[in-house]
Amino acid sequence: MAVDLGRFGVWHQAEKWGPELATGLEQLGYGALWLGASPGADLRDAEVLLTSTDAVTVGTSIVNMWKDDPAPVAASYHRLEEEHPGRFVLGVGIGHPERTGEYKTPYETIVDYLDALDEAKVPTDRRALAALGPRVLRLSAARTAGALPYLTTPEHTRQARETLGAGVLLAPEHKVVLETDPEIARTIAREYLAGYLQLTNYRSNLKRLGYADHDFENGGSDHLVDALVLHGTAVEIAEGLTAHLDAGADQVVIQQLGKEGPDLLPGYEALATVLI
Repeated sequence: MAVDLGRFGVWHQAEKWGPELATGLEQLGYGALWLGASPGADLRDAEVLLTSTDAVTVGTSIVNMWKDDPAPVAASYHRLEEEHPGRFVLGVGIGHPERTGEYKTPYETIVDYLDALDEAKVPTDRRALAALGPRVLRLSAARTAGALPYLTTPEHTRQARETLGAGVLLAPEHKVVLETDPEIARTIAREYLAGYLQLTNYRSNLKRLGYADHDFENGGSDHLVDALVLHGTAVEIAEGLTAHLDAGADQVVIQQLGKEGPDLLPGYEALATVLI
């Protein structure tokens, strides 16, 4: 990777980001701010994060290849690079068949999209690919700086590192709830996971990791929910997050659930005291 991401980053959808949260996270020492949920090709939401901060890396996780053509995305990349040199990472991915009207030959579509980014001179070491299964993980290593897995576990990270080999970016996302009551934490987690656990890409990946059909019923088994959403004290959650580093991750991307906007900062501050 041509930019320094640090060991821990933060992921949120655009509606949760804002200048106050971005500035606060940079001051706490987080190495990257990731903009999730298919940001638009103009990358204006990423621009807000860049202009709100001084030096922290900002990335997309991810621009949806089915939603936005590569040409305007590449143009936006170059605009951000000119305005904020060395600070932006373009994360791209294929999305989900359930959320896309046209979804055919996904692997070939990824290859064609990366070819177009090559033609538009988006550097390989300044882009990353959403990847879960072995084939796309290998593609991420061959054609980008590395992989941005979402909704995974440290075991997936271990397997992904074996597939990627050394020297390739691996930055898995992991959700957390700063709540010591397991039932309250699981309620928050299940509310967020409900839609994701119905998506084929995620279900297939989790089944490869050993989860069974019954784990996806009734909002997810405790076993599955606890694996995907860490809860407890900051110290307890930190142990689960660092398990990704022990398994071979370069950066762990944290998504805190249950709060909004600046109200997220106290939780990230608590985590920063034990992680950074």
